[in-house]
Amino acid sequence: MTAVETSAARDPNAGIIEEFRTNEGRVGGFFTGFDLLLLHHRGARSGVERVNPLAYQAIDDGYAIFASKGGADDNPAWFYNVIANPDTVVEVGTETLAVQAHEAVDEAYERIWSKQKSDYPQFAEYERRTARDHTPVVVLVRV
Repeated sequence: MTAVETSAARDPNAGIIEEFRTNEGRVGGFFTGFDLLLLHHRGARSGVERVNPLAYQAIDDGYAIFASKGGADDNPAWFYNVIANPDTVVEVGTETLAVQAHEAVDEAYERIWSKQKSDYPQFAEYERRTARDHTPVVVLVRV
């Protein structure tokens, strides 16, 4: 196995990642209708590179992704990894792009998160389900 964890035994997203790459960024099933990207991130403690498929929102200088974790009461591991290691890459469609990650705050957070909840009501449901005080929004700026 390579340093990138993508086998089905180690990564439950392996099938989605393979479908994304095979179909030029299009994925069916749960992700039908979503704009989807593949986020590469390095473990904050382990240093292992991982890849996660995530819904995104296109913004002026890149992309916004959402640490919703389906409404769970804790943030997903990828969130901590990109905050610790913000220089990374994403796959969008057939392109691989260098990006720098930072957490959205204040007006940018409200604007992006409100739009996501309006465009995809399941994100509003995730917000209602969680005990967290907010769902982090991560901005990925193209570099």
